[in-house]
Amino acid sequence: MLIPCPFCGHRDQAEFAYGGPARALPELDGQDGTHAWRTALYSGYNPRGPVTELWFHANGCESWIQITRDTVTHRITRSCLANPREREP
Repeated sequence: MLIPCPFCGHRDQAEFAYGGPARALPELDGQDGTHAWRTALYSGYNPRGPVTELWFHANGCESWIQITRDTVTHRITRSCLANPREREP
């Protein structure tokens, strides 16, 4: 799979580390810390279709990339920096 990096262009998936789905984590105030965090981080759903994901370009520009990828076809329809301020001077 080729991932379009905003800085480096299309690069092989092997250059990236998968960071998981881009999602907001629930508030965990007042809950059992270990169990609540384990559930929030690892008990996600596995949808068919477009999903927004985070990838780290470890063997390239070392930026976090946010992509929208179809989980059935692996077609990537969107790619941008996960944190646009990351590259500001």
